[in-house]
Amino acid sequence: MTNRTLAQSYLEKCKKRLKVLEVLLAEEAYSDVVREAQEVVELALKGLLRQIGVEPPKQHDVGGLVVEFKDRLPPVAARRAEKLASISKWLRKEREFAFYRDVDFIPTEEYTRRDAERAYRDARLVVETAEKVIAPADQSKVPLTGKNSK
Repeated sequence: MTNRTLAQSYLEKCKKRLKVLEVLLAEEAYSDVVREAQEVVELALKGLLRQIGVEPPKQHDVGGLVVEFKDRLPPVAARRAEKLASISKWLRKEREFAFYRDVDFIPTEEYTRRDAERAYRDARLVVETAEKVIAPADQSKVPLTGKNSK
């Protein structure tokens, strides 16, 4: 399997998961929105990195790599690199709290609609950016990397 094919697969999964986030938000499952948004962001950024030829590590926050390799990204994505990294870092930090809890932190009581809307909005921005980088299956031979890529 090529990086491009896997990148396309990741993007497809992200787009479907965004629809799930809408359902969770409507159901007022705010901690679930935050947790699932983290997975969407992680998958989208890993797909974006694969598209530009960077093998992502097996870790949840790969935002730093997006910044490191932003010269390989198309201009619209390169301009958002810092924002994408910030989103990834925030959601990575919230990941465990939103899912597992802590002794004095019950996710269903702690996360608010505002938190969930932020997570959904951020996940949507990351997926929209990944769509600008990852070629559709029928255009997989179109180079989409930045001018400085090799």
